[in-house]
Amino acid sequence: MDAEYVLSRPHAALARYVVRYLGYREHSAAPVRRRHPPAGSCTLILSLGPPIRLYGPAGPSVPASFLAGMHDGPVLTEFTGHQHGLQVDLSPLGVYALLGRPMPELTNVTPQLSELDVPELAALPPRLAEIPDWPHRFALLDEVLLRRLDASAARPDPEVAWAWRRLVRSAGRVGVQELADDTGWSRRHLLTRFRTQVGLAPKTTARVLRFHHAVRLLAPASIYGGRPEIAAPSISDVAAACGY
Repeated sequence: MDAEYVLSRPHAALARYVVRYLGYREHSAAPVRRRHPPAGSCTLILSLGPPIRLYGPAGPSVPASFLAGMHDGPVLTEFTGHQHGLQVDLSPLGVYALLGRPMPELTNVTPQLSELDVPELAALPPRLAEIPDWPHRFALLDEVLLRRLDASAARPDPEVAWAWRRLVRSAGRVGVQELADDTGWSRRHLLTRFRTQVGLAPKTTARVLRFHHAVRLLAPASIYGGRPEIAAPSISDVAAACGY
C-alpha cells in the first residue's frame, strides 16, 4: 500500500478539546480492512476522496465525511483503491462544546456531516479539496473550529471536565464513587451529567480507557513512534498494569 500521513497540532485555543489533526492519502489495489477498538475519543473524518465502508454497532454504512462519537465496541473499516482526507481527533467534551447537543445521541453511531445540522462543518470537505497543501488545510480547520467554538454556548461542567481528565490520566483506574466524592456530587448526578456531556457513563468510559491503554502497551512500539527494539510486555504484565 502507498500512503502519506501528515500530523499537525490544533491552535492553542483548541487544545482542551482537539487532540490532533492528521492528513492522509492512501492507495491499495487490494482490500484494506482495519479493526478499530474503542479509544476514548471521537473522530471527525473530512473526506477528499471516495467513501469508506464502515461496520459498527449501528450496522453497515458507506459514508464519505462523518463524525464517529464515543464507542464502547469496535468498528471495522474497509476500502479498496484511493482514500484521501483529514482526520480530526477530538475529546468527547470537545464535540459537546462544538455541537452543543447531548452526547448520547452520537454514541455508537457515525452520522454523516450532512446529518449533524451544522452547515459550516458539512461545507468543509469541498473547501478543503480546493486547498493544495496540508498546512493551509490545517489552518482552515483551525479557523472553522475556533469560529464554531466561539459561537457555541455549550461548555462542559467543570466537575465533568475534571472527572474526564482524572479518568484519562489514570487510564480508567478510578472508581465512580471516588470521582463523585471528589466532585462533591452524588453518584447519580455525576452519572447523569457525565453521560450527557461524554456520551458514555463513567464506569463504561473507564473500561474503554483501560482497554485502550492495554492495546497501546501490547501493540508494537513502532506503531506509536517508540523504539522497535524494545519488546512488548507480556499479556499478564499488561493485565496487571491495567487493572485486569
